[in-house]
Amino acid sequence: MAAANLRLPPPTPASQPVPGADLLPHLAFSTNPDHGGAKIGSAPVKLAMIRRAPLVMFGSIRRRSTVMVEGTRDPSALTRELTEGELQRLEGPSHGDPFQDLKSRENPVQFHNLAEAQAPKFMVIACADSRVCPSNVLGFQPGEAFTVRNVANLVPPFQHGPSETNAALEFAVNSLEVGNILVVGHSRCGGIQALMSMKEGADSRSFIKDWVSIGKSARLSTKAAAGNQSFEMQCKHCEKESINGSLLNLLTYPWIERRVIEGKLSIHGGYYDFVDCTFEKWTLVYRENMEGGSKFGIKDGVFWS
Repeated sequence: MAAANLRLPPPTPASQPVPGADLLPHLAFSTNPDHGGAKIGSAPVKLAMIRRAPLVMFGSIRRRSTVMVEGTRDPSALTRELTEGELQRLEGPSHGDPFQDLKSRENPVQFHNLAEAQAPKFMVIACADSRVCPSNVLGFQPGEAFTVRNVANLVPPFQHGPSETNAALEFAVNSLEVGNILVVGHSRCGGIQALMSMKEGADSRSFIKDWVSIGKSARLSTKAAAGNQSFEMQCKHCEKESINGSLLNLLTYPWIERRVIEGKLSIHGGYYDFVDCTFEKWTLVYRENMEGGSKFGIKDGVFWS
């Protein structure tokens, strides 16, 4: 096991205690440079951190850390395990375990009932933005929504090729047979801002720009409808426009289109404005022979706060 050399401060006068010496009682320290640096007796000191990993078990989170102090000339005589108090003094003040709050949220009974199978009513496509958790916004409980999140909550068309989003769609629609697909956009979306900031014809190796380019049609329609407005207002317009673009892209998947026509699947758009805590929802209507020549329409628009 590799050991990290312990670097001590400059030599301390004999009348003053050596920093850290109280951690190693009964062992003599030497910091004379002529002796080759820090030594215990005649052996150089090395600190090695071992077994510094959390041990996770159902119902509990345990943390076990061990620091060994080794003398290279006689490990058997100069090796001992530090106490937890000594370990904390070496590591500095503790800032708490971020996982402590999580273990109290577990509901064993609920998850035991879900262990056998899942039958969600919704497939949700939401943004990866940390401020827009669909379960928190809409109150979904475990087992109610099969969810995938990506930058700017985009749905690529069928011809785009494989991605984690359409793989999740295939499983949700064909295997789980969800009855509803909900695409949720939101205010101040960084992905939409990246889309609206793109320069035409610019050569980019950015994964983000390559991904958000799926929404180019929404960008074009936004420029046409709101090109004379501020950049902020253009982004707000495009946030909703891209949702409708994703709803139309859903219908490019043959197995989604078939179930929509059969009335077994409904497609919905949703927009969450976290500035004023409002949510807007609408449903896409699609029929092969709708009056007026259009196949698409909007119904059941609702708004709540």
